[in-house]
Order: sequence, then structure tokens, then C-alpha cells
Amino acid sequence: MRVRLKGDAICTLFLLVALCSLLYSQLEHLVPGGNKEPPQKKPSVASKIFSDPRAPWRPMPAEATVPRPQITPTVRRTEAANNRVQTTTPPPLTDSAFNFKRYLLNKDNRNFNLLINQPKKCRKTPGGPFLLIAIKSVVEDFDRREIVRKTWGREGLVNGEQIQRVFLLGTPKNRTVLATWETLIHQESQTYRDVLLWDFMDTFFNLTLKEIHFLNWAAEFCHNVKFIFKGDADVFVNIENIVDFLVRHDPTEDLFVGDIIYNARPIRVRKSKYYIPETMYGLSIYPAYAGGGGFLLSSRTMRKLSRACGEVELFPIDDVFLGMCLQRINLKPTSHEGFKTFGIVKPSAAPHLQTFDPCFYKDLMVVHSLKVAEIWLMWNLLHSPHLSCTQKKQVKKPFQWKKKAQQRVKAIFLVDFPSPSQSVTL
Repeated sequence: MRVRLKGDAICTLFLLVALCSLLYSQLEHLVPGGNKEPPQKKPSVASKIFSDPRAPWRPMPAEATVPRPQITPTVRRTEAANNRVQTTTPPPLTDSAFNFKRYLLNKDNRNFNLLINQPKKCRKTPGGPFLLIAIKSVVEDFDRREIVRKTWGREGLVNGEQIQRVFLLGTPKNRTVLATWETLIHQESQTYRDVLLWDFMDTFFNLTLKEIHFLNWAAEFCHNVKFIFKGDADVFVNIENIVDFLVRHDPTEDLFVGDIIYNARPIRVRKSKYYIPETMYGLSIYPAYAGGGGFLLSSRTMRKLSRACGEVELFPIDDVFLGMCLQRINLKPTSHEGFKTFGIVKPSAAPHLQTFDPCFYKDLMVVHSLKVAEIWLMWNLLHSPHLSCTQKKQVKKPFQWKKKAQQRVKAIFLVDFPSPSQSVTL
């Protein structure tokens, strides 16, 4: 009797386990595909290249250059209707740091549409303008563009020479925050006729795209210009000194002048804004290039660089990329002490030195990293009829750098900028 009861219990237990297994298999079909963890796949060729920093740079095969679309398993219509399962696409990945893999996969896409053009900009002056001012900007920095228009970037005659102006923009990175940006930027373009807008995202590593698109635009729509000044919106430019310097040069000859950086080494520290892995640039030294705060070039050099941009592989740091293009056309850039693209540093050994003195700026050409109010103030101080700098010339013992102070200031630039060889001079 006991054996019989024990056998019935075992049969009941087996039936219960079988029922649970059947229910679990049915429930497994009802779980949405987005909640199940996909099986781990073998790493692709592209992921092997970028995950191993020791891997040498080499062209990737075609199967690695094109990302494969995600394949969703087919489901019968009746089963989908009965279960009412909706497949959901995973949200896009947010990049906390620059995605070099994505950049390399898309780096050959270098032709973007011109959304706002100014085709008649250089036709207003018979024979073309003497100087075209081209300023890198972003959509949201309207105040910086406005202060440039009201101060050193004014269009018209300067020392008898005609000046024209354009701003170089891409589309904003966060379009949801700037919901009305298209309406605003078109209104600004209609008001000032100085906005060039391309259909690529305006990010730090896309400044190279801004470089090549502007050079192509200038070669097509402003080929009759004599000289070009290209710089940032946060610089102060003594435009009168620029014109006085350029009138002594021939626009039909090569000219490229700025704050030239020699023997700069690629930054290999991942936290740096200018970090470049060895897989992207394997050499130990960059070619000579100009600080992007501002530089000058002639019409002849502009046309040569425009052609070279199509022959040189894109590089995410625009200043270095332009140096590669200069190397391509075998043109050595000229360094000028009037270009302070790293700003003016007040050394600790000279507490009496007033770096925001208009007489200090009077003989300079370009000074980087100024705020909007500082640009406006310096412009008005320099153009004041009451400005007198005669006392500055009567200083018997001008300031000279001490060795320790020079080393301290140089150490600051070695940490913050990708130009270890750059010397700081006043």
C-alpha cells in the first residue's frame, strides 16, 4: 500500500514538472525580442583594429567599412497578431568621447550641401575685394557674430581697401534645444547677407569639413579676392595692421602667415581634447601648421589649398589638416609675431605688465580668446581720439623674460595645447 502511494506521488511530480516546462516554453515566445539578450558574436575586423592600440594602420576590407543592418527574425502574421508583439529598435548610442571608429568609417563623406549661400558676396566690388574676412562660428553664437560685425569685422573701406565678411556655420548639434534655429539663421542671413551654412553637424572634429568647404566656396564664388583672413569669432583683430601688412604683398604670389607651430607632437592622452590614437596618425611629429585663431593667405595660395584638400586624407584637427595641405603643395608657412593665437599670458615675473592695455594691442594683429565685452572695449579704446601711447615708448628698461618665468608659462601651454614646441613671446 505504501509502495503504491509512493509511485502515485512520483507520477504526479513528473506531470507537474512537464506542465511547468510546457508553460515556460510558451511564455518564452511571448517575451519581446528587445528584452532578450542577443547571443554574443565574434568580433568583426573593424572592432579588432580599433580595440587593439598596437594594431598598425591599414585600409579596412569592404565588409568592415559598411555597418551591417540589424536583422530581425521573421514572424508569421498570425502569430504576431495573436501575441501582439511589437519589435522596438534600441536607442542610439550616446558618445561621451569622440568616436574615432565612426569617424574613420565616414571620413570619406566630404561633400555636404550648402544650405545658405552668398554667391554675390565678392561681386559687389569691381575687380573683387581686397580682403575677405572668414570667421568660424556656430549657430547659437549670435552675440559673437554681432560684435564682430560692429567692430573689427566691419565691411567697407579700411585704409582705402575694400573689406568683405562671411561667417562659416554648420547645423547645430542639439537641434531639439534650438527648435527655431532655422528660422533665426535665415532671418539673420537676410538681414546681413554674410552667413554660409552647410549641412554637416557643427562639432569640434568637423571643423576640418568647414575648412575644405570654405576653400571650395572661395575658389568658386570669391576667386577674384586678393587676400583672405580666416579666424575664430573670439579673437580681436587689428584690421588696420592687417591691411598695412598685405598692401606690401602680391596676391598672385603664395602667402600663408600666422602663428606657426613647429615640431608639435600628437597628443596620446585620452582625456585631452586633441587626443589622436596611433592608429589614426602613426608619425611622431605634425607638419608645421598655423594656430587656428587666425591666419592670412593670398588668392593664389587659397586656390592651391582648395585643390590640395581633395587630395589629402581628412584629419579631425583642422589646424593640423591645413598643415598637411601646405606640405602637399610644398609651401612653408611664415610665422609673424603679431599673431597671438594662444592669447597673451601675463608672466608672474612682471606683475606691472598690463596685458589689456590698448597700447599693448596697438602693434599686434590677432589676439585669441577674448570675451564679447573685451572685444568691444578694446576696439573702442584703440579707436578713441584721446588714445596716446607716447609714454609707453619712453620706458628705459623694457621687460625681459626671466628663465624661471618662461619655463612656467611654457609648461602651461604644454599641458593645455597640442603644440609642445610653441614658444610664448610678447
